[in-house]
Amino acid sequence: MFEAVNTLAQEHAELEQQLGAPETHADPRLAKQLNQRYAELSRILAARQEWDTLGDDLEAARELAKEAEEFAAEVESLTQQRHIAEERLRMLLVPRDPADDKDAILEVKSGEGGEESALFAGDLLRMYTRYAERRGWKVEILDATESDLGGYKSVTVAVKAKGTPEPGEAPYGLLKFEGGVHRVQRVPVTESQGRVHTSAAGVLVLPEAEQVDVTIDENDLRIDVFRSSGPGGQSVNTTDSAVRITHLPTGIVVSCQNEKSQLQNKEQALRILRARLLAQAQEEADAAASDARRSQVRTVDRSERIRTYNFPENRISDHRTGYKSYNLDQVLDGDLQPVLDSCVQLDLADRLAALES
Repeated sequence: MFEAVNTLAQEHAELEQQLGAPETHADPRLAKQLNQRYAELSRILAARQEWDTLGDDLEAARELAKEAEEFAAEVESLTQQRHIAEERLRMLLVPRDPADDKDAILEVKSGEGGEESALFAGDLLRMYTRYAERRGWKVEILDATESDLGGYKSVTVAVKAKGTPEPGEAPYGLLKFEGGVHRVQRVPVTESQGRVHTSAAGVLVLPEAEQVDVTIDENDLRIDVFRSSGPGGQSVNTTDSAVRITHLPTGIVVSCQNEKSQLQNKEQALRILRARLLAQAQEEADAAASDARRSQVRTVDRSERIRTYNFPENRISDHRTGYKSYNLDQVLDGDLQPVLDSCVQLDLADRLAALES
């Protein structure tokens, strides 16, 4: 596997030349794409250099150990260090999903549990918003339907990184593991007997598609306008500014009503539509791909119950990775990284195993 690094080193050198060309920076999207790939290759080459250096040091220590026993401990230490460096390099060489470098479109919908589920959907949105703040990301609400008690029946947000994130640090590459059914166990505010109820909310995470990623023919769209509405009759528009777009070839329907004008709502709806079309195209490609690729689809399958939030025990449990901790309050306040790290590590291990099988 490590022989592939030589080819990657050549690509790295070519990218360095491209990034130094003025015409590259005349196209911000191209410059960002090349910078992301350059950063990814730089990490691989640095890991290979470390592995090679430790190999040279280990060989020298073995020679010295033949003459002096005190070098035996150094041989053992360098052997362990080189093994760690080898595993790090092996992980970096596992093929990554190109979509991992994209921003994300995240949808949270209430499910089983009525009003309590809508309140939990609001809790999930706050958790993701606070996590994004910790990472310096921007969260933009694209569409939202609130419930009577202040939760969300449905809410869609865009999560965007600032600048060019490091490999594996972009919004979609991390948040894609949130796709699925999230179960909550707690005493609802609507419960008068103090009994613990179980309800759920669904999360769908899509890579945000740029216009060049997905081509949409205006003739394939049916656009309807209607009057926006809010919970309990509140915030009802007096004009037909809400927009519903139906993509006729696929049957995908997207609606937006948060903005004050039809044009703004149409633009937001098209952003969501592009993301859904890109995700559908990727799923179709994944269906014919290897087990390693299909394992990534599983992470965004909203029919899979992925996690339980138990309020009485202050416990959070991820059913895919076995991760469990008793700091639910901190996780809901945005301390989500340890949970996501467990998902990233499992995904890497699965892809590496599939690659070597």
